[in-house]
Amino acid sequence: MKEFKRYLVTSALPYANGPLHIGHLAGAYLSADVYVRFMRLMGKDIVYICGSDEHGAAITMRALKDGSTPREVVDKYHALFEDTFKKVGISFDIYHRTSDPLHHETSQEIFRTMYNKGLFTEESSEQLYDPEVNQFLADRYVRGTCPKCSNPEAYGDQCENCGSSLSPMELIHPRSVLSGATPIVKETKHWYLPLDQHEAWLREWIEEGTFEGEFSHYPDEWKNHVLGQCKSWLDGGLQPRAMTRDLDWGVDVPHDIPGHEGKKLYVWMDAPIGYISATRQWAKDNKKKWEKYWKDEECQLVHFIGKDNIVFHCLIFPAILKSAGEFILPYNVPANQFMNLEGNKISTSRNWAVWVHEYLEELPDKVDELRYCMIKNMPELKDTEFTWKSWQDANNNELVANLANFVNRVVVLTNKYYEGKVPVFDEDLTFTGSNGEEYEFFESEMLTLHDDLQELCEYVRKFDFRSGLKTLMDISTKGNQLLQYNEPWKLVKEDPESVKLIMNVALQYVCALGLASRLFMPGTSDKIQALLNLKPFTEKGELLKALDKLSEGEVLLKAKHKIGEPLHLFSRIDDSVVEAQIAKLKAPQEQASTSSSEKKFKPMKEEITYDDFVKMDMRVATILTAKKVEKADKLLELTLDLGFEQRTVVSGIALYHKPEDIIGKKVTILANLAPRKIKGIESKGMILMSENEDGVLNFVAAPEGAENGALIS
Repeated sequence: MKEFKRYLVTSALPYANGPLHIGHLAGAYLSADVYVRFMRLMGKDIVYICGSDEHGAAITMRALKDGSTPREVVDKYHALFEDTFKKVGISFDIYHRTSDPLHHETSQEIFRTMYNKGLFTEESSEQLYDPEVNQFLADRYVRGTCPKCSNPEAYGDQCENCGSSLSPMELIHPRSVLSGATPIVKETKHWYLPLDQHEAWLREWIEEGTFEGEFSHYPDEWKNHVLGQCKSWLDGGLQPRAMTRDLDWGVDVPHDIPGHEGKKLYVWMDAPIGYISATRQWAKDNKKKWEKYWKDEECQLVHFIGKDNIVFHCLIFPAILKSAGEFILPYNVPANQFMNLEGNKISTSRNWAVWVHEYLEELPDKVDELRYCMIKNMPELKDTEFTWKSWQDANNNELVANLANFVNRVVVLTNKYYEGKVPVFDEDLTFTGSNGEEYEFFESEMLTLHDDLQELCEYVRKFDFRSGLKTLMDISTKGNQLLQYNEPWKLVKEDPESVKLIMNVALQYVCALGLASRLFMPGTSDKIQALLNLKPFTEKGELLKALDKLSEGEVLLKAKHKIGEPLHLFSRIDDSVVEAQIAKLKAPQEQASTSSSEKKFKPMKEEITYDDFVKMDMRVATILTAKKVEKADKLLELTLDLGFEQRTVVSGIALYHKPEDIIGKKVTILANLAPRKIKGIESKGMILMSENEDGVLNFVAAPEGAENGALIS
């Protein structure tokens, strides 16, 4: 296996339009954190990079829905991400963000380099356009019926029901999320990355592990589902992919490039470049050279992602890196599959999720319990499932009954028999094996402990974190068996010297568990270190040193070392805790299990009589002028022509309709509504609007051909 001088690890940038759920943790963050902690404990020069992905149409959609701005949305979720990752123990060296000026600069530099090399093609294409708001519609701005499964609420880029990747033009009966209008097709021009021209070298790199004839990686170390998805795309033939979009939120196409007006970098170009810009910021903060981690063959690059991002990290981003020149390519992309929840796929839209920040608020003392359950069920090779019952069982039957039980018994017995000091044993003691031959018990146990730790290391090196965690628990099981088989509490009177030996071995096991648990459960590692009266690990080569000691016959915990007082590492979880979490999870689903019309529309208002209805005077009007009301983000001041008069109406539609876009529009007005002052402006009437399920307000269309002032009845 090739040795590298430096290592760079990235986790997929979480998209800043909603909080993190446990599927995110299991997909890209816990696996990377275990690997990075391991590499640090082995004394490697390693940097762990991540940050918030803050551009794209979904951000603006969230802002529209929340009645805020894209900046407010990304600031909110970036802060939440930082806090959540810190509390759950994800040990980034830097957590950056793509809205940072350094990221914009880095992305534009790479785009400009590729443009100047002539590596883009400029192509005109037909794109859906909203005639109501005069705007091209990004993929997520379009919804319609999925052509694959007939889901009526598919997005323009993906159907969340069947998982199919789509384009807006494929949708049946498309509609604009911005206005509800039926989009028209209009021509626009963009810069494309001609992926078809990269197909030959990408195939060689993926399948052979060579890049321009030189070694790049070992293909047999890549997961089968990663290779399979890449080969499927390659076999299907790669197609040019647009690298720009018509958006108003994102990284500008460099202004020195002709035709840049109104164009932003495609989020799937600028997001992975976020790894580079974050590394640049880290290097700047730590007086390092960032190029040593991105442009030096002595650095190993590993991307941790979920399976939905495989193509971007294994085909598209490598093509960008090669086009930009001098950049290294990923050594491995150990993508995980998906984690399901209580028998169903995790769904943010249906609120079928365990939100990590809520878990941490409600169960703040159960962080390592969550990490343990997530890693134990990590979807490394196939989809797995989280259930609250399995979380409880893992805690009660494994962490409490095995690990905590063993550590507690060793600490209690050491304090009881030896005043809390590691006992000194007779080194001439020998034991008789099952074959009748005498052997050195202590030496044999230390070699076994070394081999177990070495096995754990091999699993982690191969990104098999589940097996690594199992090996950790196997060490604890062996420790428990050591106590159960020898029963030192009984043997202490008959053979005190043997008990000293047994307890010394048990304490070496506890010390090894404190070290190995650092990879998976850092908080538990700190607790074990405190129980042993040792400092917390700094993750600066301690595991490598421990392996060297054990291989040379040395101990991890010296004789006569004074340990601490007993402390329970974990406590049992009651059924009531599980029942409460399941009830919380199911509550929104039960509330939404009414009829489909009740799910989609707001409840009916109180019944009125015909006499009440005929009192309403609804008329056709045309908007003559429109302007924003000062210090009121949601309000527009409109002048309406009713044919027989003009009047002023204040309407709360500013978040969904620009003043310049609605002048001349025919609308329906409730004309005999009593006047009232809004922000000091007398409003005489109310524009009639409809509200879709995303909260977007659309005009109730006036009858076709109706004149201003015409009565609607």
